[in-house]
Amino acid sequence: MALAHAGLFSLFALTHVTAPPLAAPTVIDVELFSPIIPPPPPPPPPEPPKPVSGGGAPAAPSVIHTPPKPRPVPQEVTAPVVKAPEQPLVVGVAPTATPTPGMGQGGQGTGTGTGVGSGDSPGSGGTPYRFVEGPSSRQIADAAPAAAKRGRINGMVSLRCVIGLDSRLHDCRVVSETPEGMGFGAAAVRVATAYFRFSPPTRNGRPVAGTEMPLGIQFNLGGRRPPSGPLEG
Repeated sequence: MALAHAGLFSLFALTHVTAPPLAAPTVIDVELFSPIIPPPPPPPPPEPPKPVSGGGAPAAPSVIHTPPKPRPVPQEVTAPVVKAPEQPLVVGVAPTATPTPGMGQGGQGTGTGTGVGSGDSPGSGGTPYRFVEGPSSRQIADAAPAAAKRGRINGMVSLRCVIGLDSRLHDCRVVSETPEGMGFGAAAVRVATAYFRFSPPTRNGRPVAGTEMPLGIQFNLGGRRPPSGPLEG
């Protein structure tokens, strides 16, 4: 067996054919260059959001509602408190009767009694002036100007006087007189200072001096009436 293998190897060695020589390689020239690379295409637009399964269409964008500005409320303007003009006290006899009684001229009388005294206390608050007494219609008519008496001409006068602590009227001045130029103003001043008495106002229980007040006086002499109209205070 070994001899058979050795003979087989010898046969292979004797039959070995020599390979032909290799041909020379072909020379290839290679030229290198930079390739032109086109810019990349722009990215595709984003896809719209897909509805979530089971939720329906996407919710609409929220809208903020701004309430309108409130209109300015006009402020209520309060009218200032205006004191009504003080009406003068008119003394005289009306030429015609009225359905309601008027203020009397006061009266005088005598009497007796016991007890007299005075006191003083630290009172508080105050009271206005108060009418005490005035002239009678006859006394007013007697004080009228002579020309008015002869012509039986009625007159009307508005005064402003100061109430003294003695209850008498002082510093009277004529505000208006009707008719003018006949002397009714001066006659009214004489009547006011001679016959009128007023209690002065009080403050904290004490009388106050120097209070000015309006006063009207009518001279009714039985003739034609003066022009009607309010007396100026």
